Amino acid sequence: MTGVRTRFCPSPTGTVHVGLLRTALFNWAHARHTGGTFVFRIEDTDASRDSEESYRHLVDSLRWLGLDWDEGPEVGGPHGPYRQSERHEVYREVAAKLLAAGHAYESFSTNEEVEARRLAAGQDAKLGYDNADRDLTEAQKAAFRDEGRQPVLRLRMPDEDLVWTDLVRGEVRFGAGSVPDFVLVRGNGVPLYPFVNPVDDALMQITDVLRGEDLLPSTPRQLALYAALTDIGVASGTPRFGHLPYVTGEGSKKLSKRDPQSNVDVYRERGFVPEGFANYLALLGWSIAEDRDVFSMAEMTEAFDVTRVSANPARFDVKKAEAINATHLRALPVEDFVARVVPFLAGAGLVADPPTPEQDRVLRAIAPMVQERVVVLSEAVDMVRFLFVDEVEIDPAAAAKQLAGPDAAEVLDAATTALRELPDWSTPDIEAALKEALVEGLGRKPRQAFGPVRVAVSGRTVSPPLYESIELLGRERTLARLGAARAAVPG
Repeated sequence: MTGVRTRFCPSPTGTVHVGLLRTALFNWAHARHTGGTFVFRIEDTDASRDSEESYRHLVDSLRWLGLDWDEGPEVGGPHGPYRQSERHEVYREVAAKLLAAGHAYESFSTNEEVEARRLAAGQDAKLGYDNADRDLTEAQKAAFRDEGRQPVLRLRMPDEDLVWTDLVRGEVRFGAGSVPDFVLVRGNGVPLYPFVNPVDDALMQITDVLRGEDLLPSTPRQLALYAALTDIGVASGTPRFGHLPYVTGEGSKKLSKRDPQSNVDVYRERGFVPEGFANYLALLGWSIAEDRDVFSMAEMTEAFDVTRVSANPARFDVKKAEAINATHLRALPVEDFVARVVPFLAGAGLVADPPTPEQDRVLRAIAPMVQERVVVLSEAVDMVRFLFVDEVEIDPAAAAKQLAGPDAAEVLDAATTALRELPDWSTPDIEAALKEALVEGLGRKPRQAFGPVRVAVSGRTVSPPLYESIELLGRERTLARLGAARAAVPG
């Protein structure tokens, strides 16, 4: 057998769910930690739901997070093709072998007939298929065919308990007879997911299947199918299974695909950095240490142990995700931070992409101060807007708080006088002049003294440090904004 081989095999439908990306991350980390192979495979047999656009988006999301795959679409590998839609001939051949070996059989019963048999036996109709077609004679099969019936192909389930040691949950047992013979191939020849998924895993020599807890009830069927596939030489044993905990949202409900909080795009568009988002996803069911939440992808792969994944549901906490992202943002070198924030500023029409030399100078100067104050990159847009526009738009709530009444007028007049005659337009001199004029001259507390000035020059009550901002803004624009704010003060 080869070394550890994990796989990530999503269906390309709609948006990318945070739980899906967490599954990809854990499979990737397990493969990287063990020096194994990470296989990416596309389950695209549902033509009505799958789309090329969703596939491209899925690939883009994995690459954004920093997950690379060793085999799969766009990379290739010895076990291709890696898209189910291109593997129909493979499934046909395996189904024929299972039928010939007696592991699978043709079943002609309709749902109505199964239900009627269950009710006649005094059983709950919801129990489903009753294994009644296992021993049909050739004559019976011929009669059904003469009626125009097309049989489904079912797997003959073993008559003993199905047990496995789950990498996350320990021993899991399903009693003999609790899982009916299930359909591998529809009457029209279309193979079903519970069949094609293990067949692909077997042929791609997957050793470790890490997947969502919602798929746990299907595992007994996979174990039975693996035993049959091994018997006919398609598989070389059964992989280890690990069922990852649900990701829940508010109120501990499973995070559904319809919940906007579940869509990875929301976080990318807000300006989460991949390092921060991957760090937080890793915490949804796993921890690197009891007293540590922040780590790099390299540190995660070195420490990742799938047997330490929790079986308990993991709540997606946006506030915690933001806090971790902010830590990663603060750790970026200034040039890196600037490069990542430029697309957001360019998208808002504030700078060119790439920025002009003057825009670049201002950005590099203000970046370290912005880095300390934002939790996602998009927040930088409103924080630095005032530096890249000719006239600032003052937030009405900020104006109501800081620019109402005679106190504000007095502060703005004193600040204007102090700054107009300043010989050297530098941060230390601006600070000294304003403190002398407003704190000592007017006897104001710093908060009262500088609030109106901050709102006048930046338009907001929260901005990067005031004196540095005024230096970068320049004398002309600073005085113009103080004058405009003064003119707007009532009285």
